[in-house]
Amino acid sequence: MDEDRLSVTFAALADPTRRAILARLSEGEATVKELSAPFAMSGPAISKHLRVLEQAGLISRGREAQWRPCRLEPGPLRDVAAFAERYRRFWDESYARLDAYLQFVQDDIEEPRDE
Repeated sequence: MDEDRLSVTFAALADPTRRAILARLSEGEATVKELSAPFAMSGPAISKHLRVLEQAGLISRGREAQWRPCRLEPGPLRDVAAFAERYRRFWDESYARLDAYLQFVQDDIEEPRDE
């Protein structure tokens, strides 16, 4: 996984409109008109968001007669998941230490130590 590619993917995912577009495309292909329906923005603004997603490799646009469907491309999202997975052990260990500490505090409250 190329780190620069990952940066491009994260930059594309940073915008809530683009994330909403990806969420819609996770349900299946859609036209630009269908993708723009929930947003109060101009066609050129939606097209700009689609261009950013396409340049990041997150979507592709096809051509079927006069219909130009957009579709989700899973590769870059797999790269993001792989990146985040590297930190799972850290999170799991941190939560385990927190659980142990909370249990210690709870036990101490229930049975105070004699000093």
